[in-house]
Formats: sequence, structure tokens, C-alpha cells
Amino acid sequence: MKRVLISRPMPPRTLAAAEELFDIEVRSSNKPMSAGELRAGFAVYDGMMVTLGDAITADLLADFGRPRCKMVANFGVGYNHIDVAACAAHGVTVSNTPGAVTDATADIAMTLMLMTARRAGEGERMVRAGQWEGWHPTQLLGLHLTGKTVGIVGMGRIGQAIARRCHFGFGMDVLYANRSQKSVDFPATQLPLAEVAAKADVVIVAAPGGAETEHLIDAKVLGAMQSHAILVNIARGNIVDEAALVTALQKGQIGGAGLDVYEYEPKVSPALLTMENVSLLPHLGTSSLEVREEMGLMAVDNLKAYFAGDEVPNKVA
Repeated sequence: MKRVLISRPMPPRTLAAAEELFDIEVRSSNKPMSAGELRAGFAVYDGMMVTLGDAITADLLADFGRPRCKMVANFGVGYNHIDVAACAAHGVTVSNTPGAVTDATADIAMTLMLMTARRAGEGERMVRAGQWEGWHPTQLLGLHLTGKTVGIVGMGRIGQAIARRCHFGFGMDVLYANRSQKSVDFPATQLPLAEVAAKADVVIVAAPGGAETEHLIDAKVLGAMQSHAILVNIARGNIVDEAALVTALQKGQIGGAGLDVYEYEPKVSPALLTMENVSLLPHLGTSSLEVREEMGLMAVDNLKAYFAGDEVPNKVA
């Protein structure tokens, strides 16, 4: 029976499915694996199920020619924490869990868009603090979203799911920026990023992580946005230059922000914590039991296929 290390506690169905197939060990910690733990994992186990923050680097793999662990099943769609080229060079297959995360992540984008536009976080804090003195006509006036323009940065599965919700649910016009030409099956216009930023009332970041997209949303892009516009990020924290975002918010260059991810996660800029026009969530993108179970079962299926000698369904390297 193949030995598999599971890097974090997982939903019960995931563990049950893995236990039927493999000799598993589950780390009890929810913190990312250290470099030492990962090196030991490559030396001792046949496969590993890793997730966000478990950084598999070229330097780490340089300790091995061909490690014992030849299959890394990432629990999550984003795999910018894994050097897939280095893995391939050392004979290590890498997979991810696309599809399972799409709708849940799109829903969180909508949550943040609505929270920020309608000042819901600010209102809830007011009620909890006992400061609400009753309804009046000018209380917490926010941004009405119906009929506005949304700009999607990254029109992959998640970007398209967000765009459909915005267009069909809120009657919003959809603009999008994508690294390559992309056709979609709903009304939308592809434009350069600067034009999307300048024309959208809400800009939602749904691009993949990695070196190519680091600080894609920088001071220049933020400066192009309208003063009432909202930035939402549900992708990867380092896609947005967080220092530039703080400056743009402090100067009133943009109207607000809704963030589920952070550049130095789990650390959050202290300035953001003080801003009433910013909605902050603790990386809840896929945080529902059924979605996390589906992700786990997909990761187990990827491991199962590899060890059976079959084509890995969601192979990325």
C-alpha cells in the first residue's frame, strides 16, 4: 500500500476515501509545512496531498535526484506555491482540483462586492457597537450595483462564473482583461487592463497567481480607477500591490475594497484594518463543507490514478 502524507486536517469524507486506498499520515497542524517537513515528505512518502502555503521550490528539490515521492496532489486550484517545472525535472507529477472551487469562489466575490458597495460591514459594526439610532434617509448610502459596469481581471472558469452572476443577476455590463484573447458565451467586451480599470464601477481580480501576475494591480492600475469604484480580490494576495492599495484608499483614489486574500497572508496591513470602506474576509473562497469535500475527493482521485498507472485527471506537471 502506498504511503501518502496529507499536509493538513481534512474533511472526514476526504480522509475516509484516502484511508481506503493508502497508508496515510495526516499532519495535525493547519500551518504550512516547513521546508524540512517537505524534504522529509519527499524522502519518506510515495505521494503527498499539499495545499496553499506548502512551498515546493527548486532549491528544496535540488536535494534529490529522483525523490521517493513522485506524486503531489494539490488541494486547491491555485498552485503558484509549487515550482511545477522543478517538479517535472525531478520526475514529480503535480495535480490540482479545478472545477470544484469555481462556484464557491465566485460566490465569495459577489459577497465582497455587495458587502463593500452597500457598506454592510460598516453597518454591522455599527449595530454590534450599539451605535445605531434608527433608520433615516441618508444613513450609510452606498453604491447601487444594478446596471453598473464590472471589470473582471482574468476570464478563466472563476472569472466567467463571476461575470455571469454580475450580468444575469444584476444586469451589469461586463468588461474583462485577460492575458490572451478569450471568447465567452455571454455579453462581454475584452479590453486592455488599463481601460477595464478606468471604465468599471467594480474591478474583480480573478487571475491565476504566479510570477507573471505579481503586482498586476499596481499603483498605475489603481490610479486609473474611478474615485467611487471598488476593487475586489478573490484570487491571490500578491496580485495586488497591497501598499499601493492602501495609498489609493487613503487618498480617496478609489471608493473601497473587498479582500479575501492578502499579499502577506495571514498578515494584513494594519492600515486596512482601520478602514470602514474595506471588507475583509479570512480566505473563505472555497469554505463550504461540500466544496472542500469535493476538492479532497478530487485530490484523492488524482493520487489513485497516478498509482494505478492511469492518466492523472487534473495533471498540471
